[in-house]
Amino acid sequence: MNTLYRRRRFWNRFHFSMSLLVTLAGLFVLGWILFTTLKFGVAALNLSLFRLDTPAPGNVGGLRNAFVGSLLLVGLAVLVGTPLGVLAGTFLAEFSRGKRLGMVVRFFNDILLSAPSIVIGLFAFSIVVYPMEHYSGWAGAFALTIIFIPVVLRTTDEMLQLVPGSLREAALALGAPHWKMVLRVTYRAAAAGILTGILLALARISGETAPLIFTVLNNQFWSTDLNRPIASLPIAIYQFAMSPYADLQALAWAGALVTVLFILILSLGARYVLRRAGRS
Repeated sequence: MNTLYRRRRFWNRFHFSMSLLVTLAGLFVLGWILFTTLKFGVAALNLSLFRLDTPAPGNVGGLRNAFVGSLLLVGLAVLVGTPLGVLAGTFLAEFSRGKRLGMVVRFFNDILLSAPSIVIGLFAFSIVVYPMEHYSGWAGAFALTIIFIPVVLRTTDEMLQLVPGSLREAALALGAPHWKMVLRVTYRAAAAGILTGILLALARISGETAPLIFTVLNNQFWSTDLNRPIASLPIAIYQFAMSPYADLQALAWAGALVTVLFILILSLGARYVLRRAGRS
């Protein structure tokens, strides 16, 4: 008995220590990344960053065109991807339970969810850029939408499955049709989780660089024409960080800091929504 107790206590302490060690290692790396981004990003943060376009080496400039370009691309992806992802997740959770079609869709969605973004970029290149024979903002928005949809679909599916079946049974027992039960009961119960999934998907596509290299390319000048290459923040950060010029590297750090702050605000917003939903 004592030997069994000692063995259990040893393995409990071993697993606890390993979990704590790995957690501290992850937090250390995260803290290091945030400290480095803050250290170099704050030094380059000024109003010119939001008023001027990307400059040539040695000239004064900012990232205005890159910010606007990224907002256009991400906004289009959210506008198109949100209804598609929510509706597909609703189909899986509410209308395809126990059916083979639902299992097949979940399987392929999981594959798409874990696919490297550079593969998505190549796919968008072959579908949009190659037939059009030129890079464009539409191609970039298409690539970001493909990355956005699986996250929203998976989150919507899981959140709707968490809604107790008794709520559905009560609504159906009162004579509500299936579509109205989904709209008035399950959507309300899972709204906070679905919104959190949308915010997390938005945070993910905000920093994607690889798919934009194959679809949008880049534009150093101000442009909102989605039929042509436009500037975007991730590509501007990538190109300026690789540049040998110190002023362009400083702009890359400032852009990275703005991106991190944007994602941080989105994450905090998602947690706030979840906390309020939990209290209600």
